[in-house]
This record gives sequence, structure tokens and C-alpha cells, in this order.
Amino acid sequence: MRSMRERALSKLPEVTLGFWIIKILATTLGETGGDAVTMSMNLGYWIGSAIFAALFALAVTAQLRARRFHPFLFWTVIVATTTFGTTLADLFDRSFGIGYAGGAATLFVLLISTLALWHWSLGSVSVERLTTRKAEVFYWVTVMFSQTLGTALGDWMADTTGLGYEGGAIVFAVGLGVVAAAYFHTRVSRTLLFWAAFILTRPLGATVGDLLDKPHAHGGLALSRYTASAVIAGFIIACIIFMPQRAERQKAA
Repeated sequence: MRSMRERALSKLPEVTLGFWIIKILATTLGETGGDAVTMSMNLGYWIGSAIFAALFALAVTAQLRARRFHPFLFWTVIVATTTFGTTLADLFDRSFGIGYAGGAATLFVLLISTLALWHWSLGSVSVERLTTRKAEVFYWVTVMFSQTLGTALGDWMADTTGLGYEGGAIVFAVGLGVVAAAYFHTRVSRTLLFWAAFILTRPLGATVGDLLDKPHAHGGLALSRYTASAVIAGFIIACIIFMPQRAERQKAA
């Protein structure tokens, strides 16, 4: 019979190319899905954030209670963090009136504080050392803040800098390329590179999602948010089915 530690080790997917493809699709779905609820349904950021917060709470509770890795459950939680992150970032930036730069700065502080507390408490923020429930909780809180920060960064890059959605997507894609090059050609901390890539995939997905569903007047393609979300969700499901999702091998703490 497997130990509690061994059960905990198998609850995250191995970080492969397939992982990053699904992650980018999930972040794009988070943008189009979040906008569909807050804008197309005219529910606003407060109600949208409340809805997605409840969905995230349900999904992450199921994930924490799971005894092993379930691909569809894991990616459901990721999508929940991206949709909640979209509406929460918009709430910070627009409803609270602190702007994209202020929202990004606030969320960056929250993210770094969470990582610092995680490292101080357990000695590592590596996804290869999620051997306890406490570490797993830190992981999902960090994911939540990173997704929200990524949304704010994407909006800031596309709107404030004047690059637009295509330009913003290119900038973040280049950033991911730099992280990938560092992974293959340097000895930079793999943990640092993982979280850098994890954060950068979110604004990439956010800018692509905005490019798809924003009006022509705002530089978007004005596609239906419902249709775009459904198509992206279909791609995610197909990737999960056809790209083998293996559990991450963990190192003992």
C-alpha cells in the first residue's frame, strides 16, 4: 500500500511540452470565458468574480481531496484559476480604479509574498517537492495569484504600452522563448524558470484571448466569446485525451 507521501506525489502532471500547450490554451480560455460572463452576460466583475471564486473553491477542494493525479480534475482547477484570475484582475484594475500598473504591482507583491512564505515555511517552492498537504495548498494559492497577475500584465502590455493584443502576445511569446533557452542552455534554477514560464503563459493567453473576442475598434477580431470559449475548451479536452498525462515524479523533502 502506498504511503500518504507517495499518494501526494502523483497529483500533479509531469511538466512536458504537452503541459505548456494545455496551459496556454487554458489561460486563453480563462480570458474568453471570464469575459463571456462579465461582459457578454453583463454580470459585471463583482458577480463574475464571485461565480468563478465559488467554482475555483469547489474544484480545488476536489483536487486537494484526491488521492492521485486525475488529468481532467487538475486542468479543471487550472481553468478555474484562469477564469477567476481574469475577473479578479479586471476587478482590481477597473472596478477598484487602481489601473493596470497598480493592479499588476499589487498582485506581484501578493505573489512574491506567497512564494516567500512558502519557502520560509517549507524550505522550497519546487513543484517536485509537493509532498504534504501544506505544500499543495501553497502551490494552488501561488497558481491563483500568478494567473491573476498574468491577466493584469497582459492588459497593461496591450493597452498602456500601445502594443495592442498582437504586439503583447509577441512580447510574452519571446519572453517564454528566453525562458526555454535558459532551461536548455544554462544552469539557472529550474524552479525559478518554471514559475517564470508559468506566469508568462498567462499574459500570453490573456492577450490572445483578447485578440479573439475584443471589438474591432479595440484591436480585436470580435469573435463570439461563447464560440471561442467552446472551441478552446474542445482543444483542451482533445489535448488531455491524446497527449498522455503522466504524474510528476517528486523528490522527497
